[in-house]
Amino acid sequence: MRSLLAVFSTALILSAAVGGTPAGASQGSPPSCPRGLLFCEDFERLPTGGPSTMNWGVDTRHGTLTVERARRGNQVLHIQTVDNGRAFLRVDDFAAPGNRFYGRMRLRVDAFPTAPDWAHFTLVEATGTGSAEVVRPVGGQYAPTVPGTFWGVGADGGPTGDWTNWRESAPVAEDTWQCFEWKLDATNNRVTVWIDGVANPELTASTSDHGGNDVPFVLPTVDTVKIGWQLYQGGTTPGEFDVWIDDIALSSRRLGC
Repeated sequence: MRSLLAVFSTALILSAAVGGTPAGASQGSPPSCPRGLLFCEDFERLPTGGPSTMNWGVDTRHGTLTVERARRGNQVLHIQTVDNGRAFLRVDDFAAPGNRFYGRMRLRVDAFPTAPDWAHFTLVEATGTGSAEVVRPVGGQYAPTVPGTFWGVGADGGPTGDWTNWRESAPVAEDTWQCFEWKLDATNNRVTVWIDGVANPELTASTSDHGGNDVPFVLPTVDTVKIGWQLYQGGTTPGEFDVWIDDIALSSRRLGC
């Protein structure tokens, strides 16, 4: 009898241990929204369908935002736009100590533009006071001269003009989940980017080193951050765009992927 009880007890312990971690989960992995962040959204607590939250706003034109369940069981934000439409999750009343912060998101783009020539797009945009620059740390452009579509830091609306400093060393990857991180730092007005945890020193901007007019590049004191998709030229190929985003976080420290 004692042997049977011992076997039964061992089976219960093993069963509890196995059942304590969902299938596919990584034991000991950090939570996607730890305490102390400036902003965080992993979409897990939201109902599926159109956004229903007081934590962030929506900015759309010929586009939609939908919370949906992904294949692996987690929830993600599905962005759909038509032609040169836009659809952004909008973080307002944002404030980072010292106007210095890191961002992170996981991202999958079904297909990038291959027309018209020089079609350029934005996935992250930061604006604020003290400078008219609309800063785009995550974006890119189709370059018909290569040809190819490449990631690049960019800006618009300020003295440096409308530019996307795309790099052939940073080609886009379609229909693939990637982790993007960026840093905006008022010290030297620096923009820095990491892709899948790897620094991309070519994807940077600073006061005197950027892709615009030969004037200083000055970051605004950021109070609004938009994350989603916008394409600026009409007559696109493809005619519609699908983007999935997850695990968005803005922080005073780098979170990593």
